[in-house]
Amino acid sequence: MPRVTQLVLNLQSKPGVLANVADALGRAGVNIEGVCAVETAGRGKIRLLVSDAAKAEAALKAAKIRCGREEAISVSLENRPGALAEAAQKLAQAKVNIKCAYATTGAGVPAAVILTVSNLSKAVAALGG
Repeated sequence: MPRVTQLVLNLQSKPGVLANVADALGRAGVNIEGVCAVETAGRGKIRLLVSDAAKAEAALKAAKIRCGREEAISVSLENRPGALAEAAQKLAQAKVNIKCAYATTGAGVPAAVILTVSNLSKAVAALGG
């Protein structure tokens, strides 16, 4: 299971913020492969999985948008009821906390789940990677 680098942006939650981020990346030719955006108390936290992290960071910097990096894992799961529960249980038994999870699914294809966890190495071992 691959380790992935996601970009993390902590921004004000207001209309147009995600549009500006996506526009800066699009103009730089960076593809957004995964996105998780949440709001808490008027602030937005956006996690992005992109085709080229270095190019994305440069594009965001040029647009005056600050970001950081965060390591995560990409887990391929069967697209069936209970698959995520089984993976999450393995992590719980290994005492690995899931801090963030987002996924994509499609009919007849495996689900791609991105997990930000408290201990990357333990998570990979617990999930058999």
